[in-house]
Amino acid sequence: MSYARFRLAATMIIAAVILATAIGADACFAAETSKEATWPEFHGRGRTNISPDTGLLKKWPEDGPELIWSYERCGRGYSGVAIVDGMIFTAGDFGDVEMIIALDMDGKLLWKAQNGDAWLRSCPGSRTTPTYDDGVLYHMNPLGRLAAFEAKTGKEIWAVDLAERFEARYGVWALAENVIVEDGKVLCMPGGPEGRVVALDKRTGKTVWANTEIKNTAAYCSPVVVEHEGVRQLLTMTQRSLVSVDVKTGKTLWSTPFVPTSPQNALTPVYHNGYVFVACGHSTGGALFKIDMKSGTAKEVWYRKDLDNCHGGAMLVGDKLFGCGCRMGGKSFYCVDFMTGKTKKMEKSIGKVGITAADGMIYALNHRGMMYLIEVTDDGFEIASQFDLGKMPPNSYLAHPVVCGGRMYLKQDRRLFVYDVRGK
Repeated sequence: MSYARFRLAATMIIAAVILATAIGADACFAAETSKEATWPEFHGRGRTNISPDTGLLKKWPEDGPELIWSYERCGRGYSGVAIVDGMIFTAGDFGDVEMIIALDMDGKLLWKAQNGDAWLRSCPGSRTTPTYDDGVLYHMNPLGRLAAFEAKTGKEIWAVDLAERFEARYGVWALAENVIVEDGKVLCMPGGPEGRVVALDKRTGKTVWANTEIKNTAAYCSPVVVEHEGVRQLLTMTQRSLVSVDVKTGKTLWSTPFVPTSPQNALTPVYHNGYVFVACGHSTGGALFKIDMKSGTAKEVWYRKDLDNCHGGAMLVGDKLFGCGCRMGGKSFYCVDFMTGKTKKMEKSIGKVGITAADGMIYALNHRGMMYLIEVTDDGFEIASQFDLGKMPPNSYLAHPVVCGGRMYLKQDRRLFVYDVRGK
């Protein structure tokens, strides 16, 4: 063999090795995405709404990141996604029934299981995201049917009618709480006189405790469990108050009034070091409270009417609080100092959005279909990229975005879009 031919053959072998290595790396990432990526409930583990993903794109192409696949038969509604063990879970309405849906990581339907009747009145459609714990999905439909399903098969394990057992009471938009699992218990707020906040045994659905001390009915808030002064406590909002309940006993630990101008109270409380931020839309505003366990209340630290919030969510990134206004301030996307409430930056052009965060960036889906990638900066934030998913009827983009395993999941009513947001 001549030297030239030998050199060409060697070059081809090296190229083949490099290509095989690259393919292997992609295959390894795909395997990690399928088997290890985890977002087990609404707003992820601990409900911080911050993904552990790193190495993600800091800027998108003009028409958005690469679309991996879409699934168009999710059913009507506003449910987000949970992702565990190579499966994606969501919920939607099909005619007059509500269904839980399981997909594989390539968008193939694995199973569907019915969870009661659909909500056909004001803003019809599913509300909540399935919550995964120890191989089981827990899901509450808008009428108060709370059920447990085998995650791998969709087989129903148990179901409880919260209206029948606790006389569940809710407002014009039905029940919209993403239930939480803690210490072997499924925690939720039926809002009824026989159980304002309750705990059910996660294995059987039997009542562990039922709090009847709280006086107000259920709002649309999804709770968060935190540890404060050595006590695990569930923080949630009723129609007229912010409350804390001992996860172990069901006892009310503290409460404080938070009366909205519109009967909404949908925001998941944002907790940090003994302080809690809550807000409601339609000019109710937002407030930071300091917990006082001795007096059984929480004292207002600051209040701002322009920091109202419908159901887009608020989150803490470092010492900065992010969220979006509803009416006051022209529906501004805001960044304020958590402890003082002082403005770092506001931006009206972004509008009403649902948010999540990952790798120093905020992902914000406008309720009209514009998707934003926003960099967190010392001064607040800067818009890095945006693309348009297309205008749809009102309320088509209410599900919050999810970033998990290098992918971005966006819901548009009946459709689920999955994008590759890994850094190249």
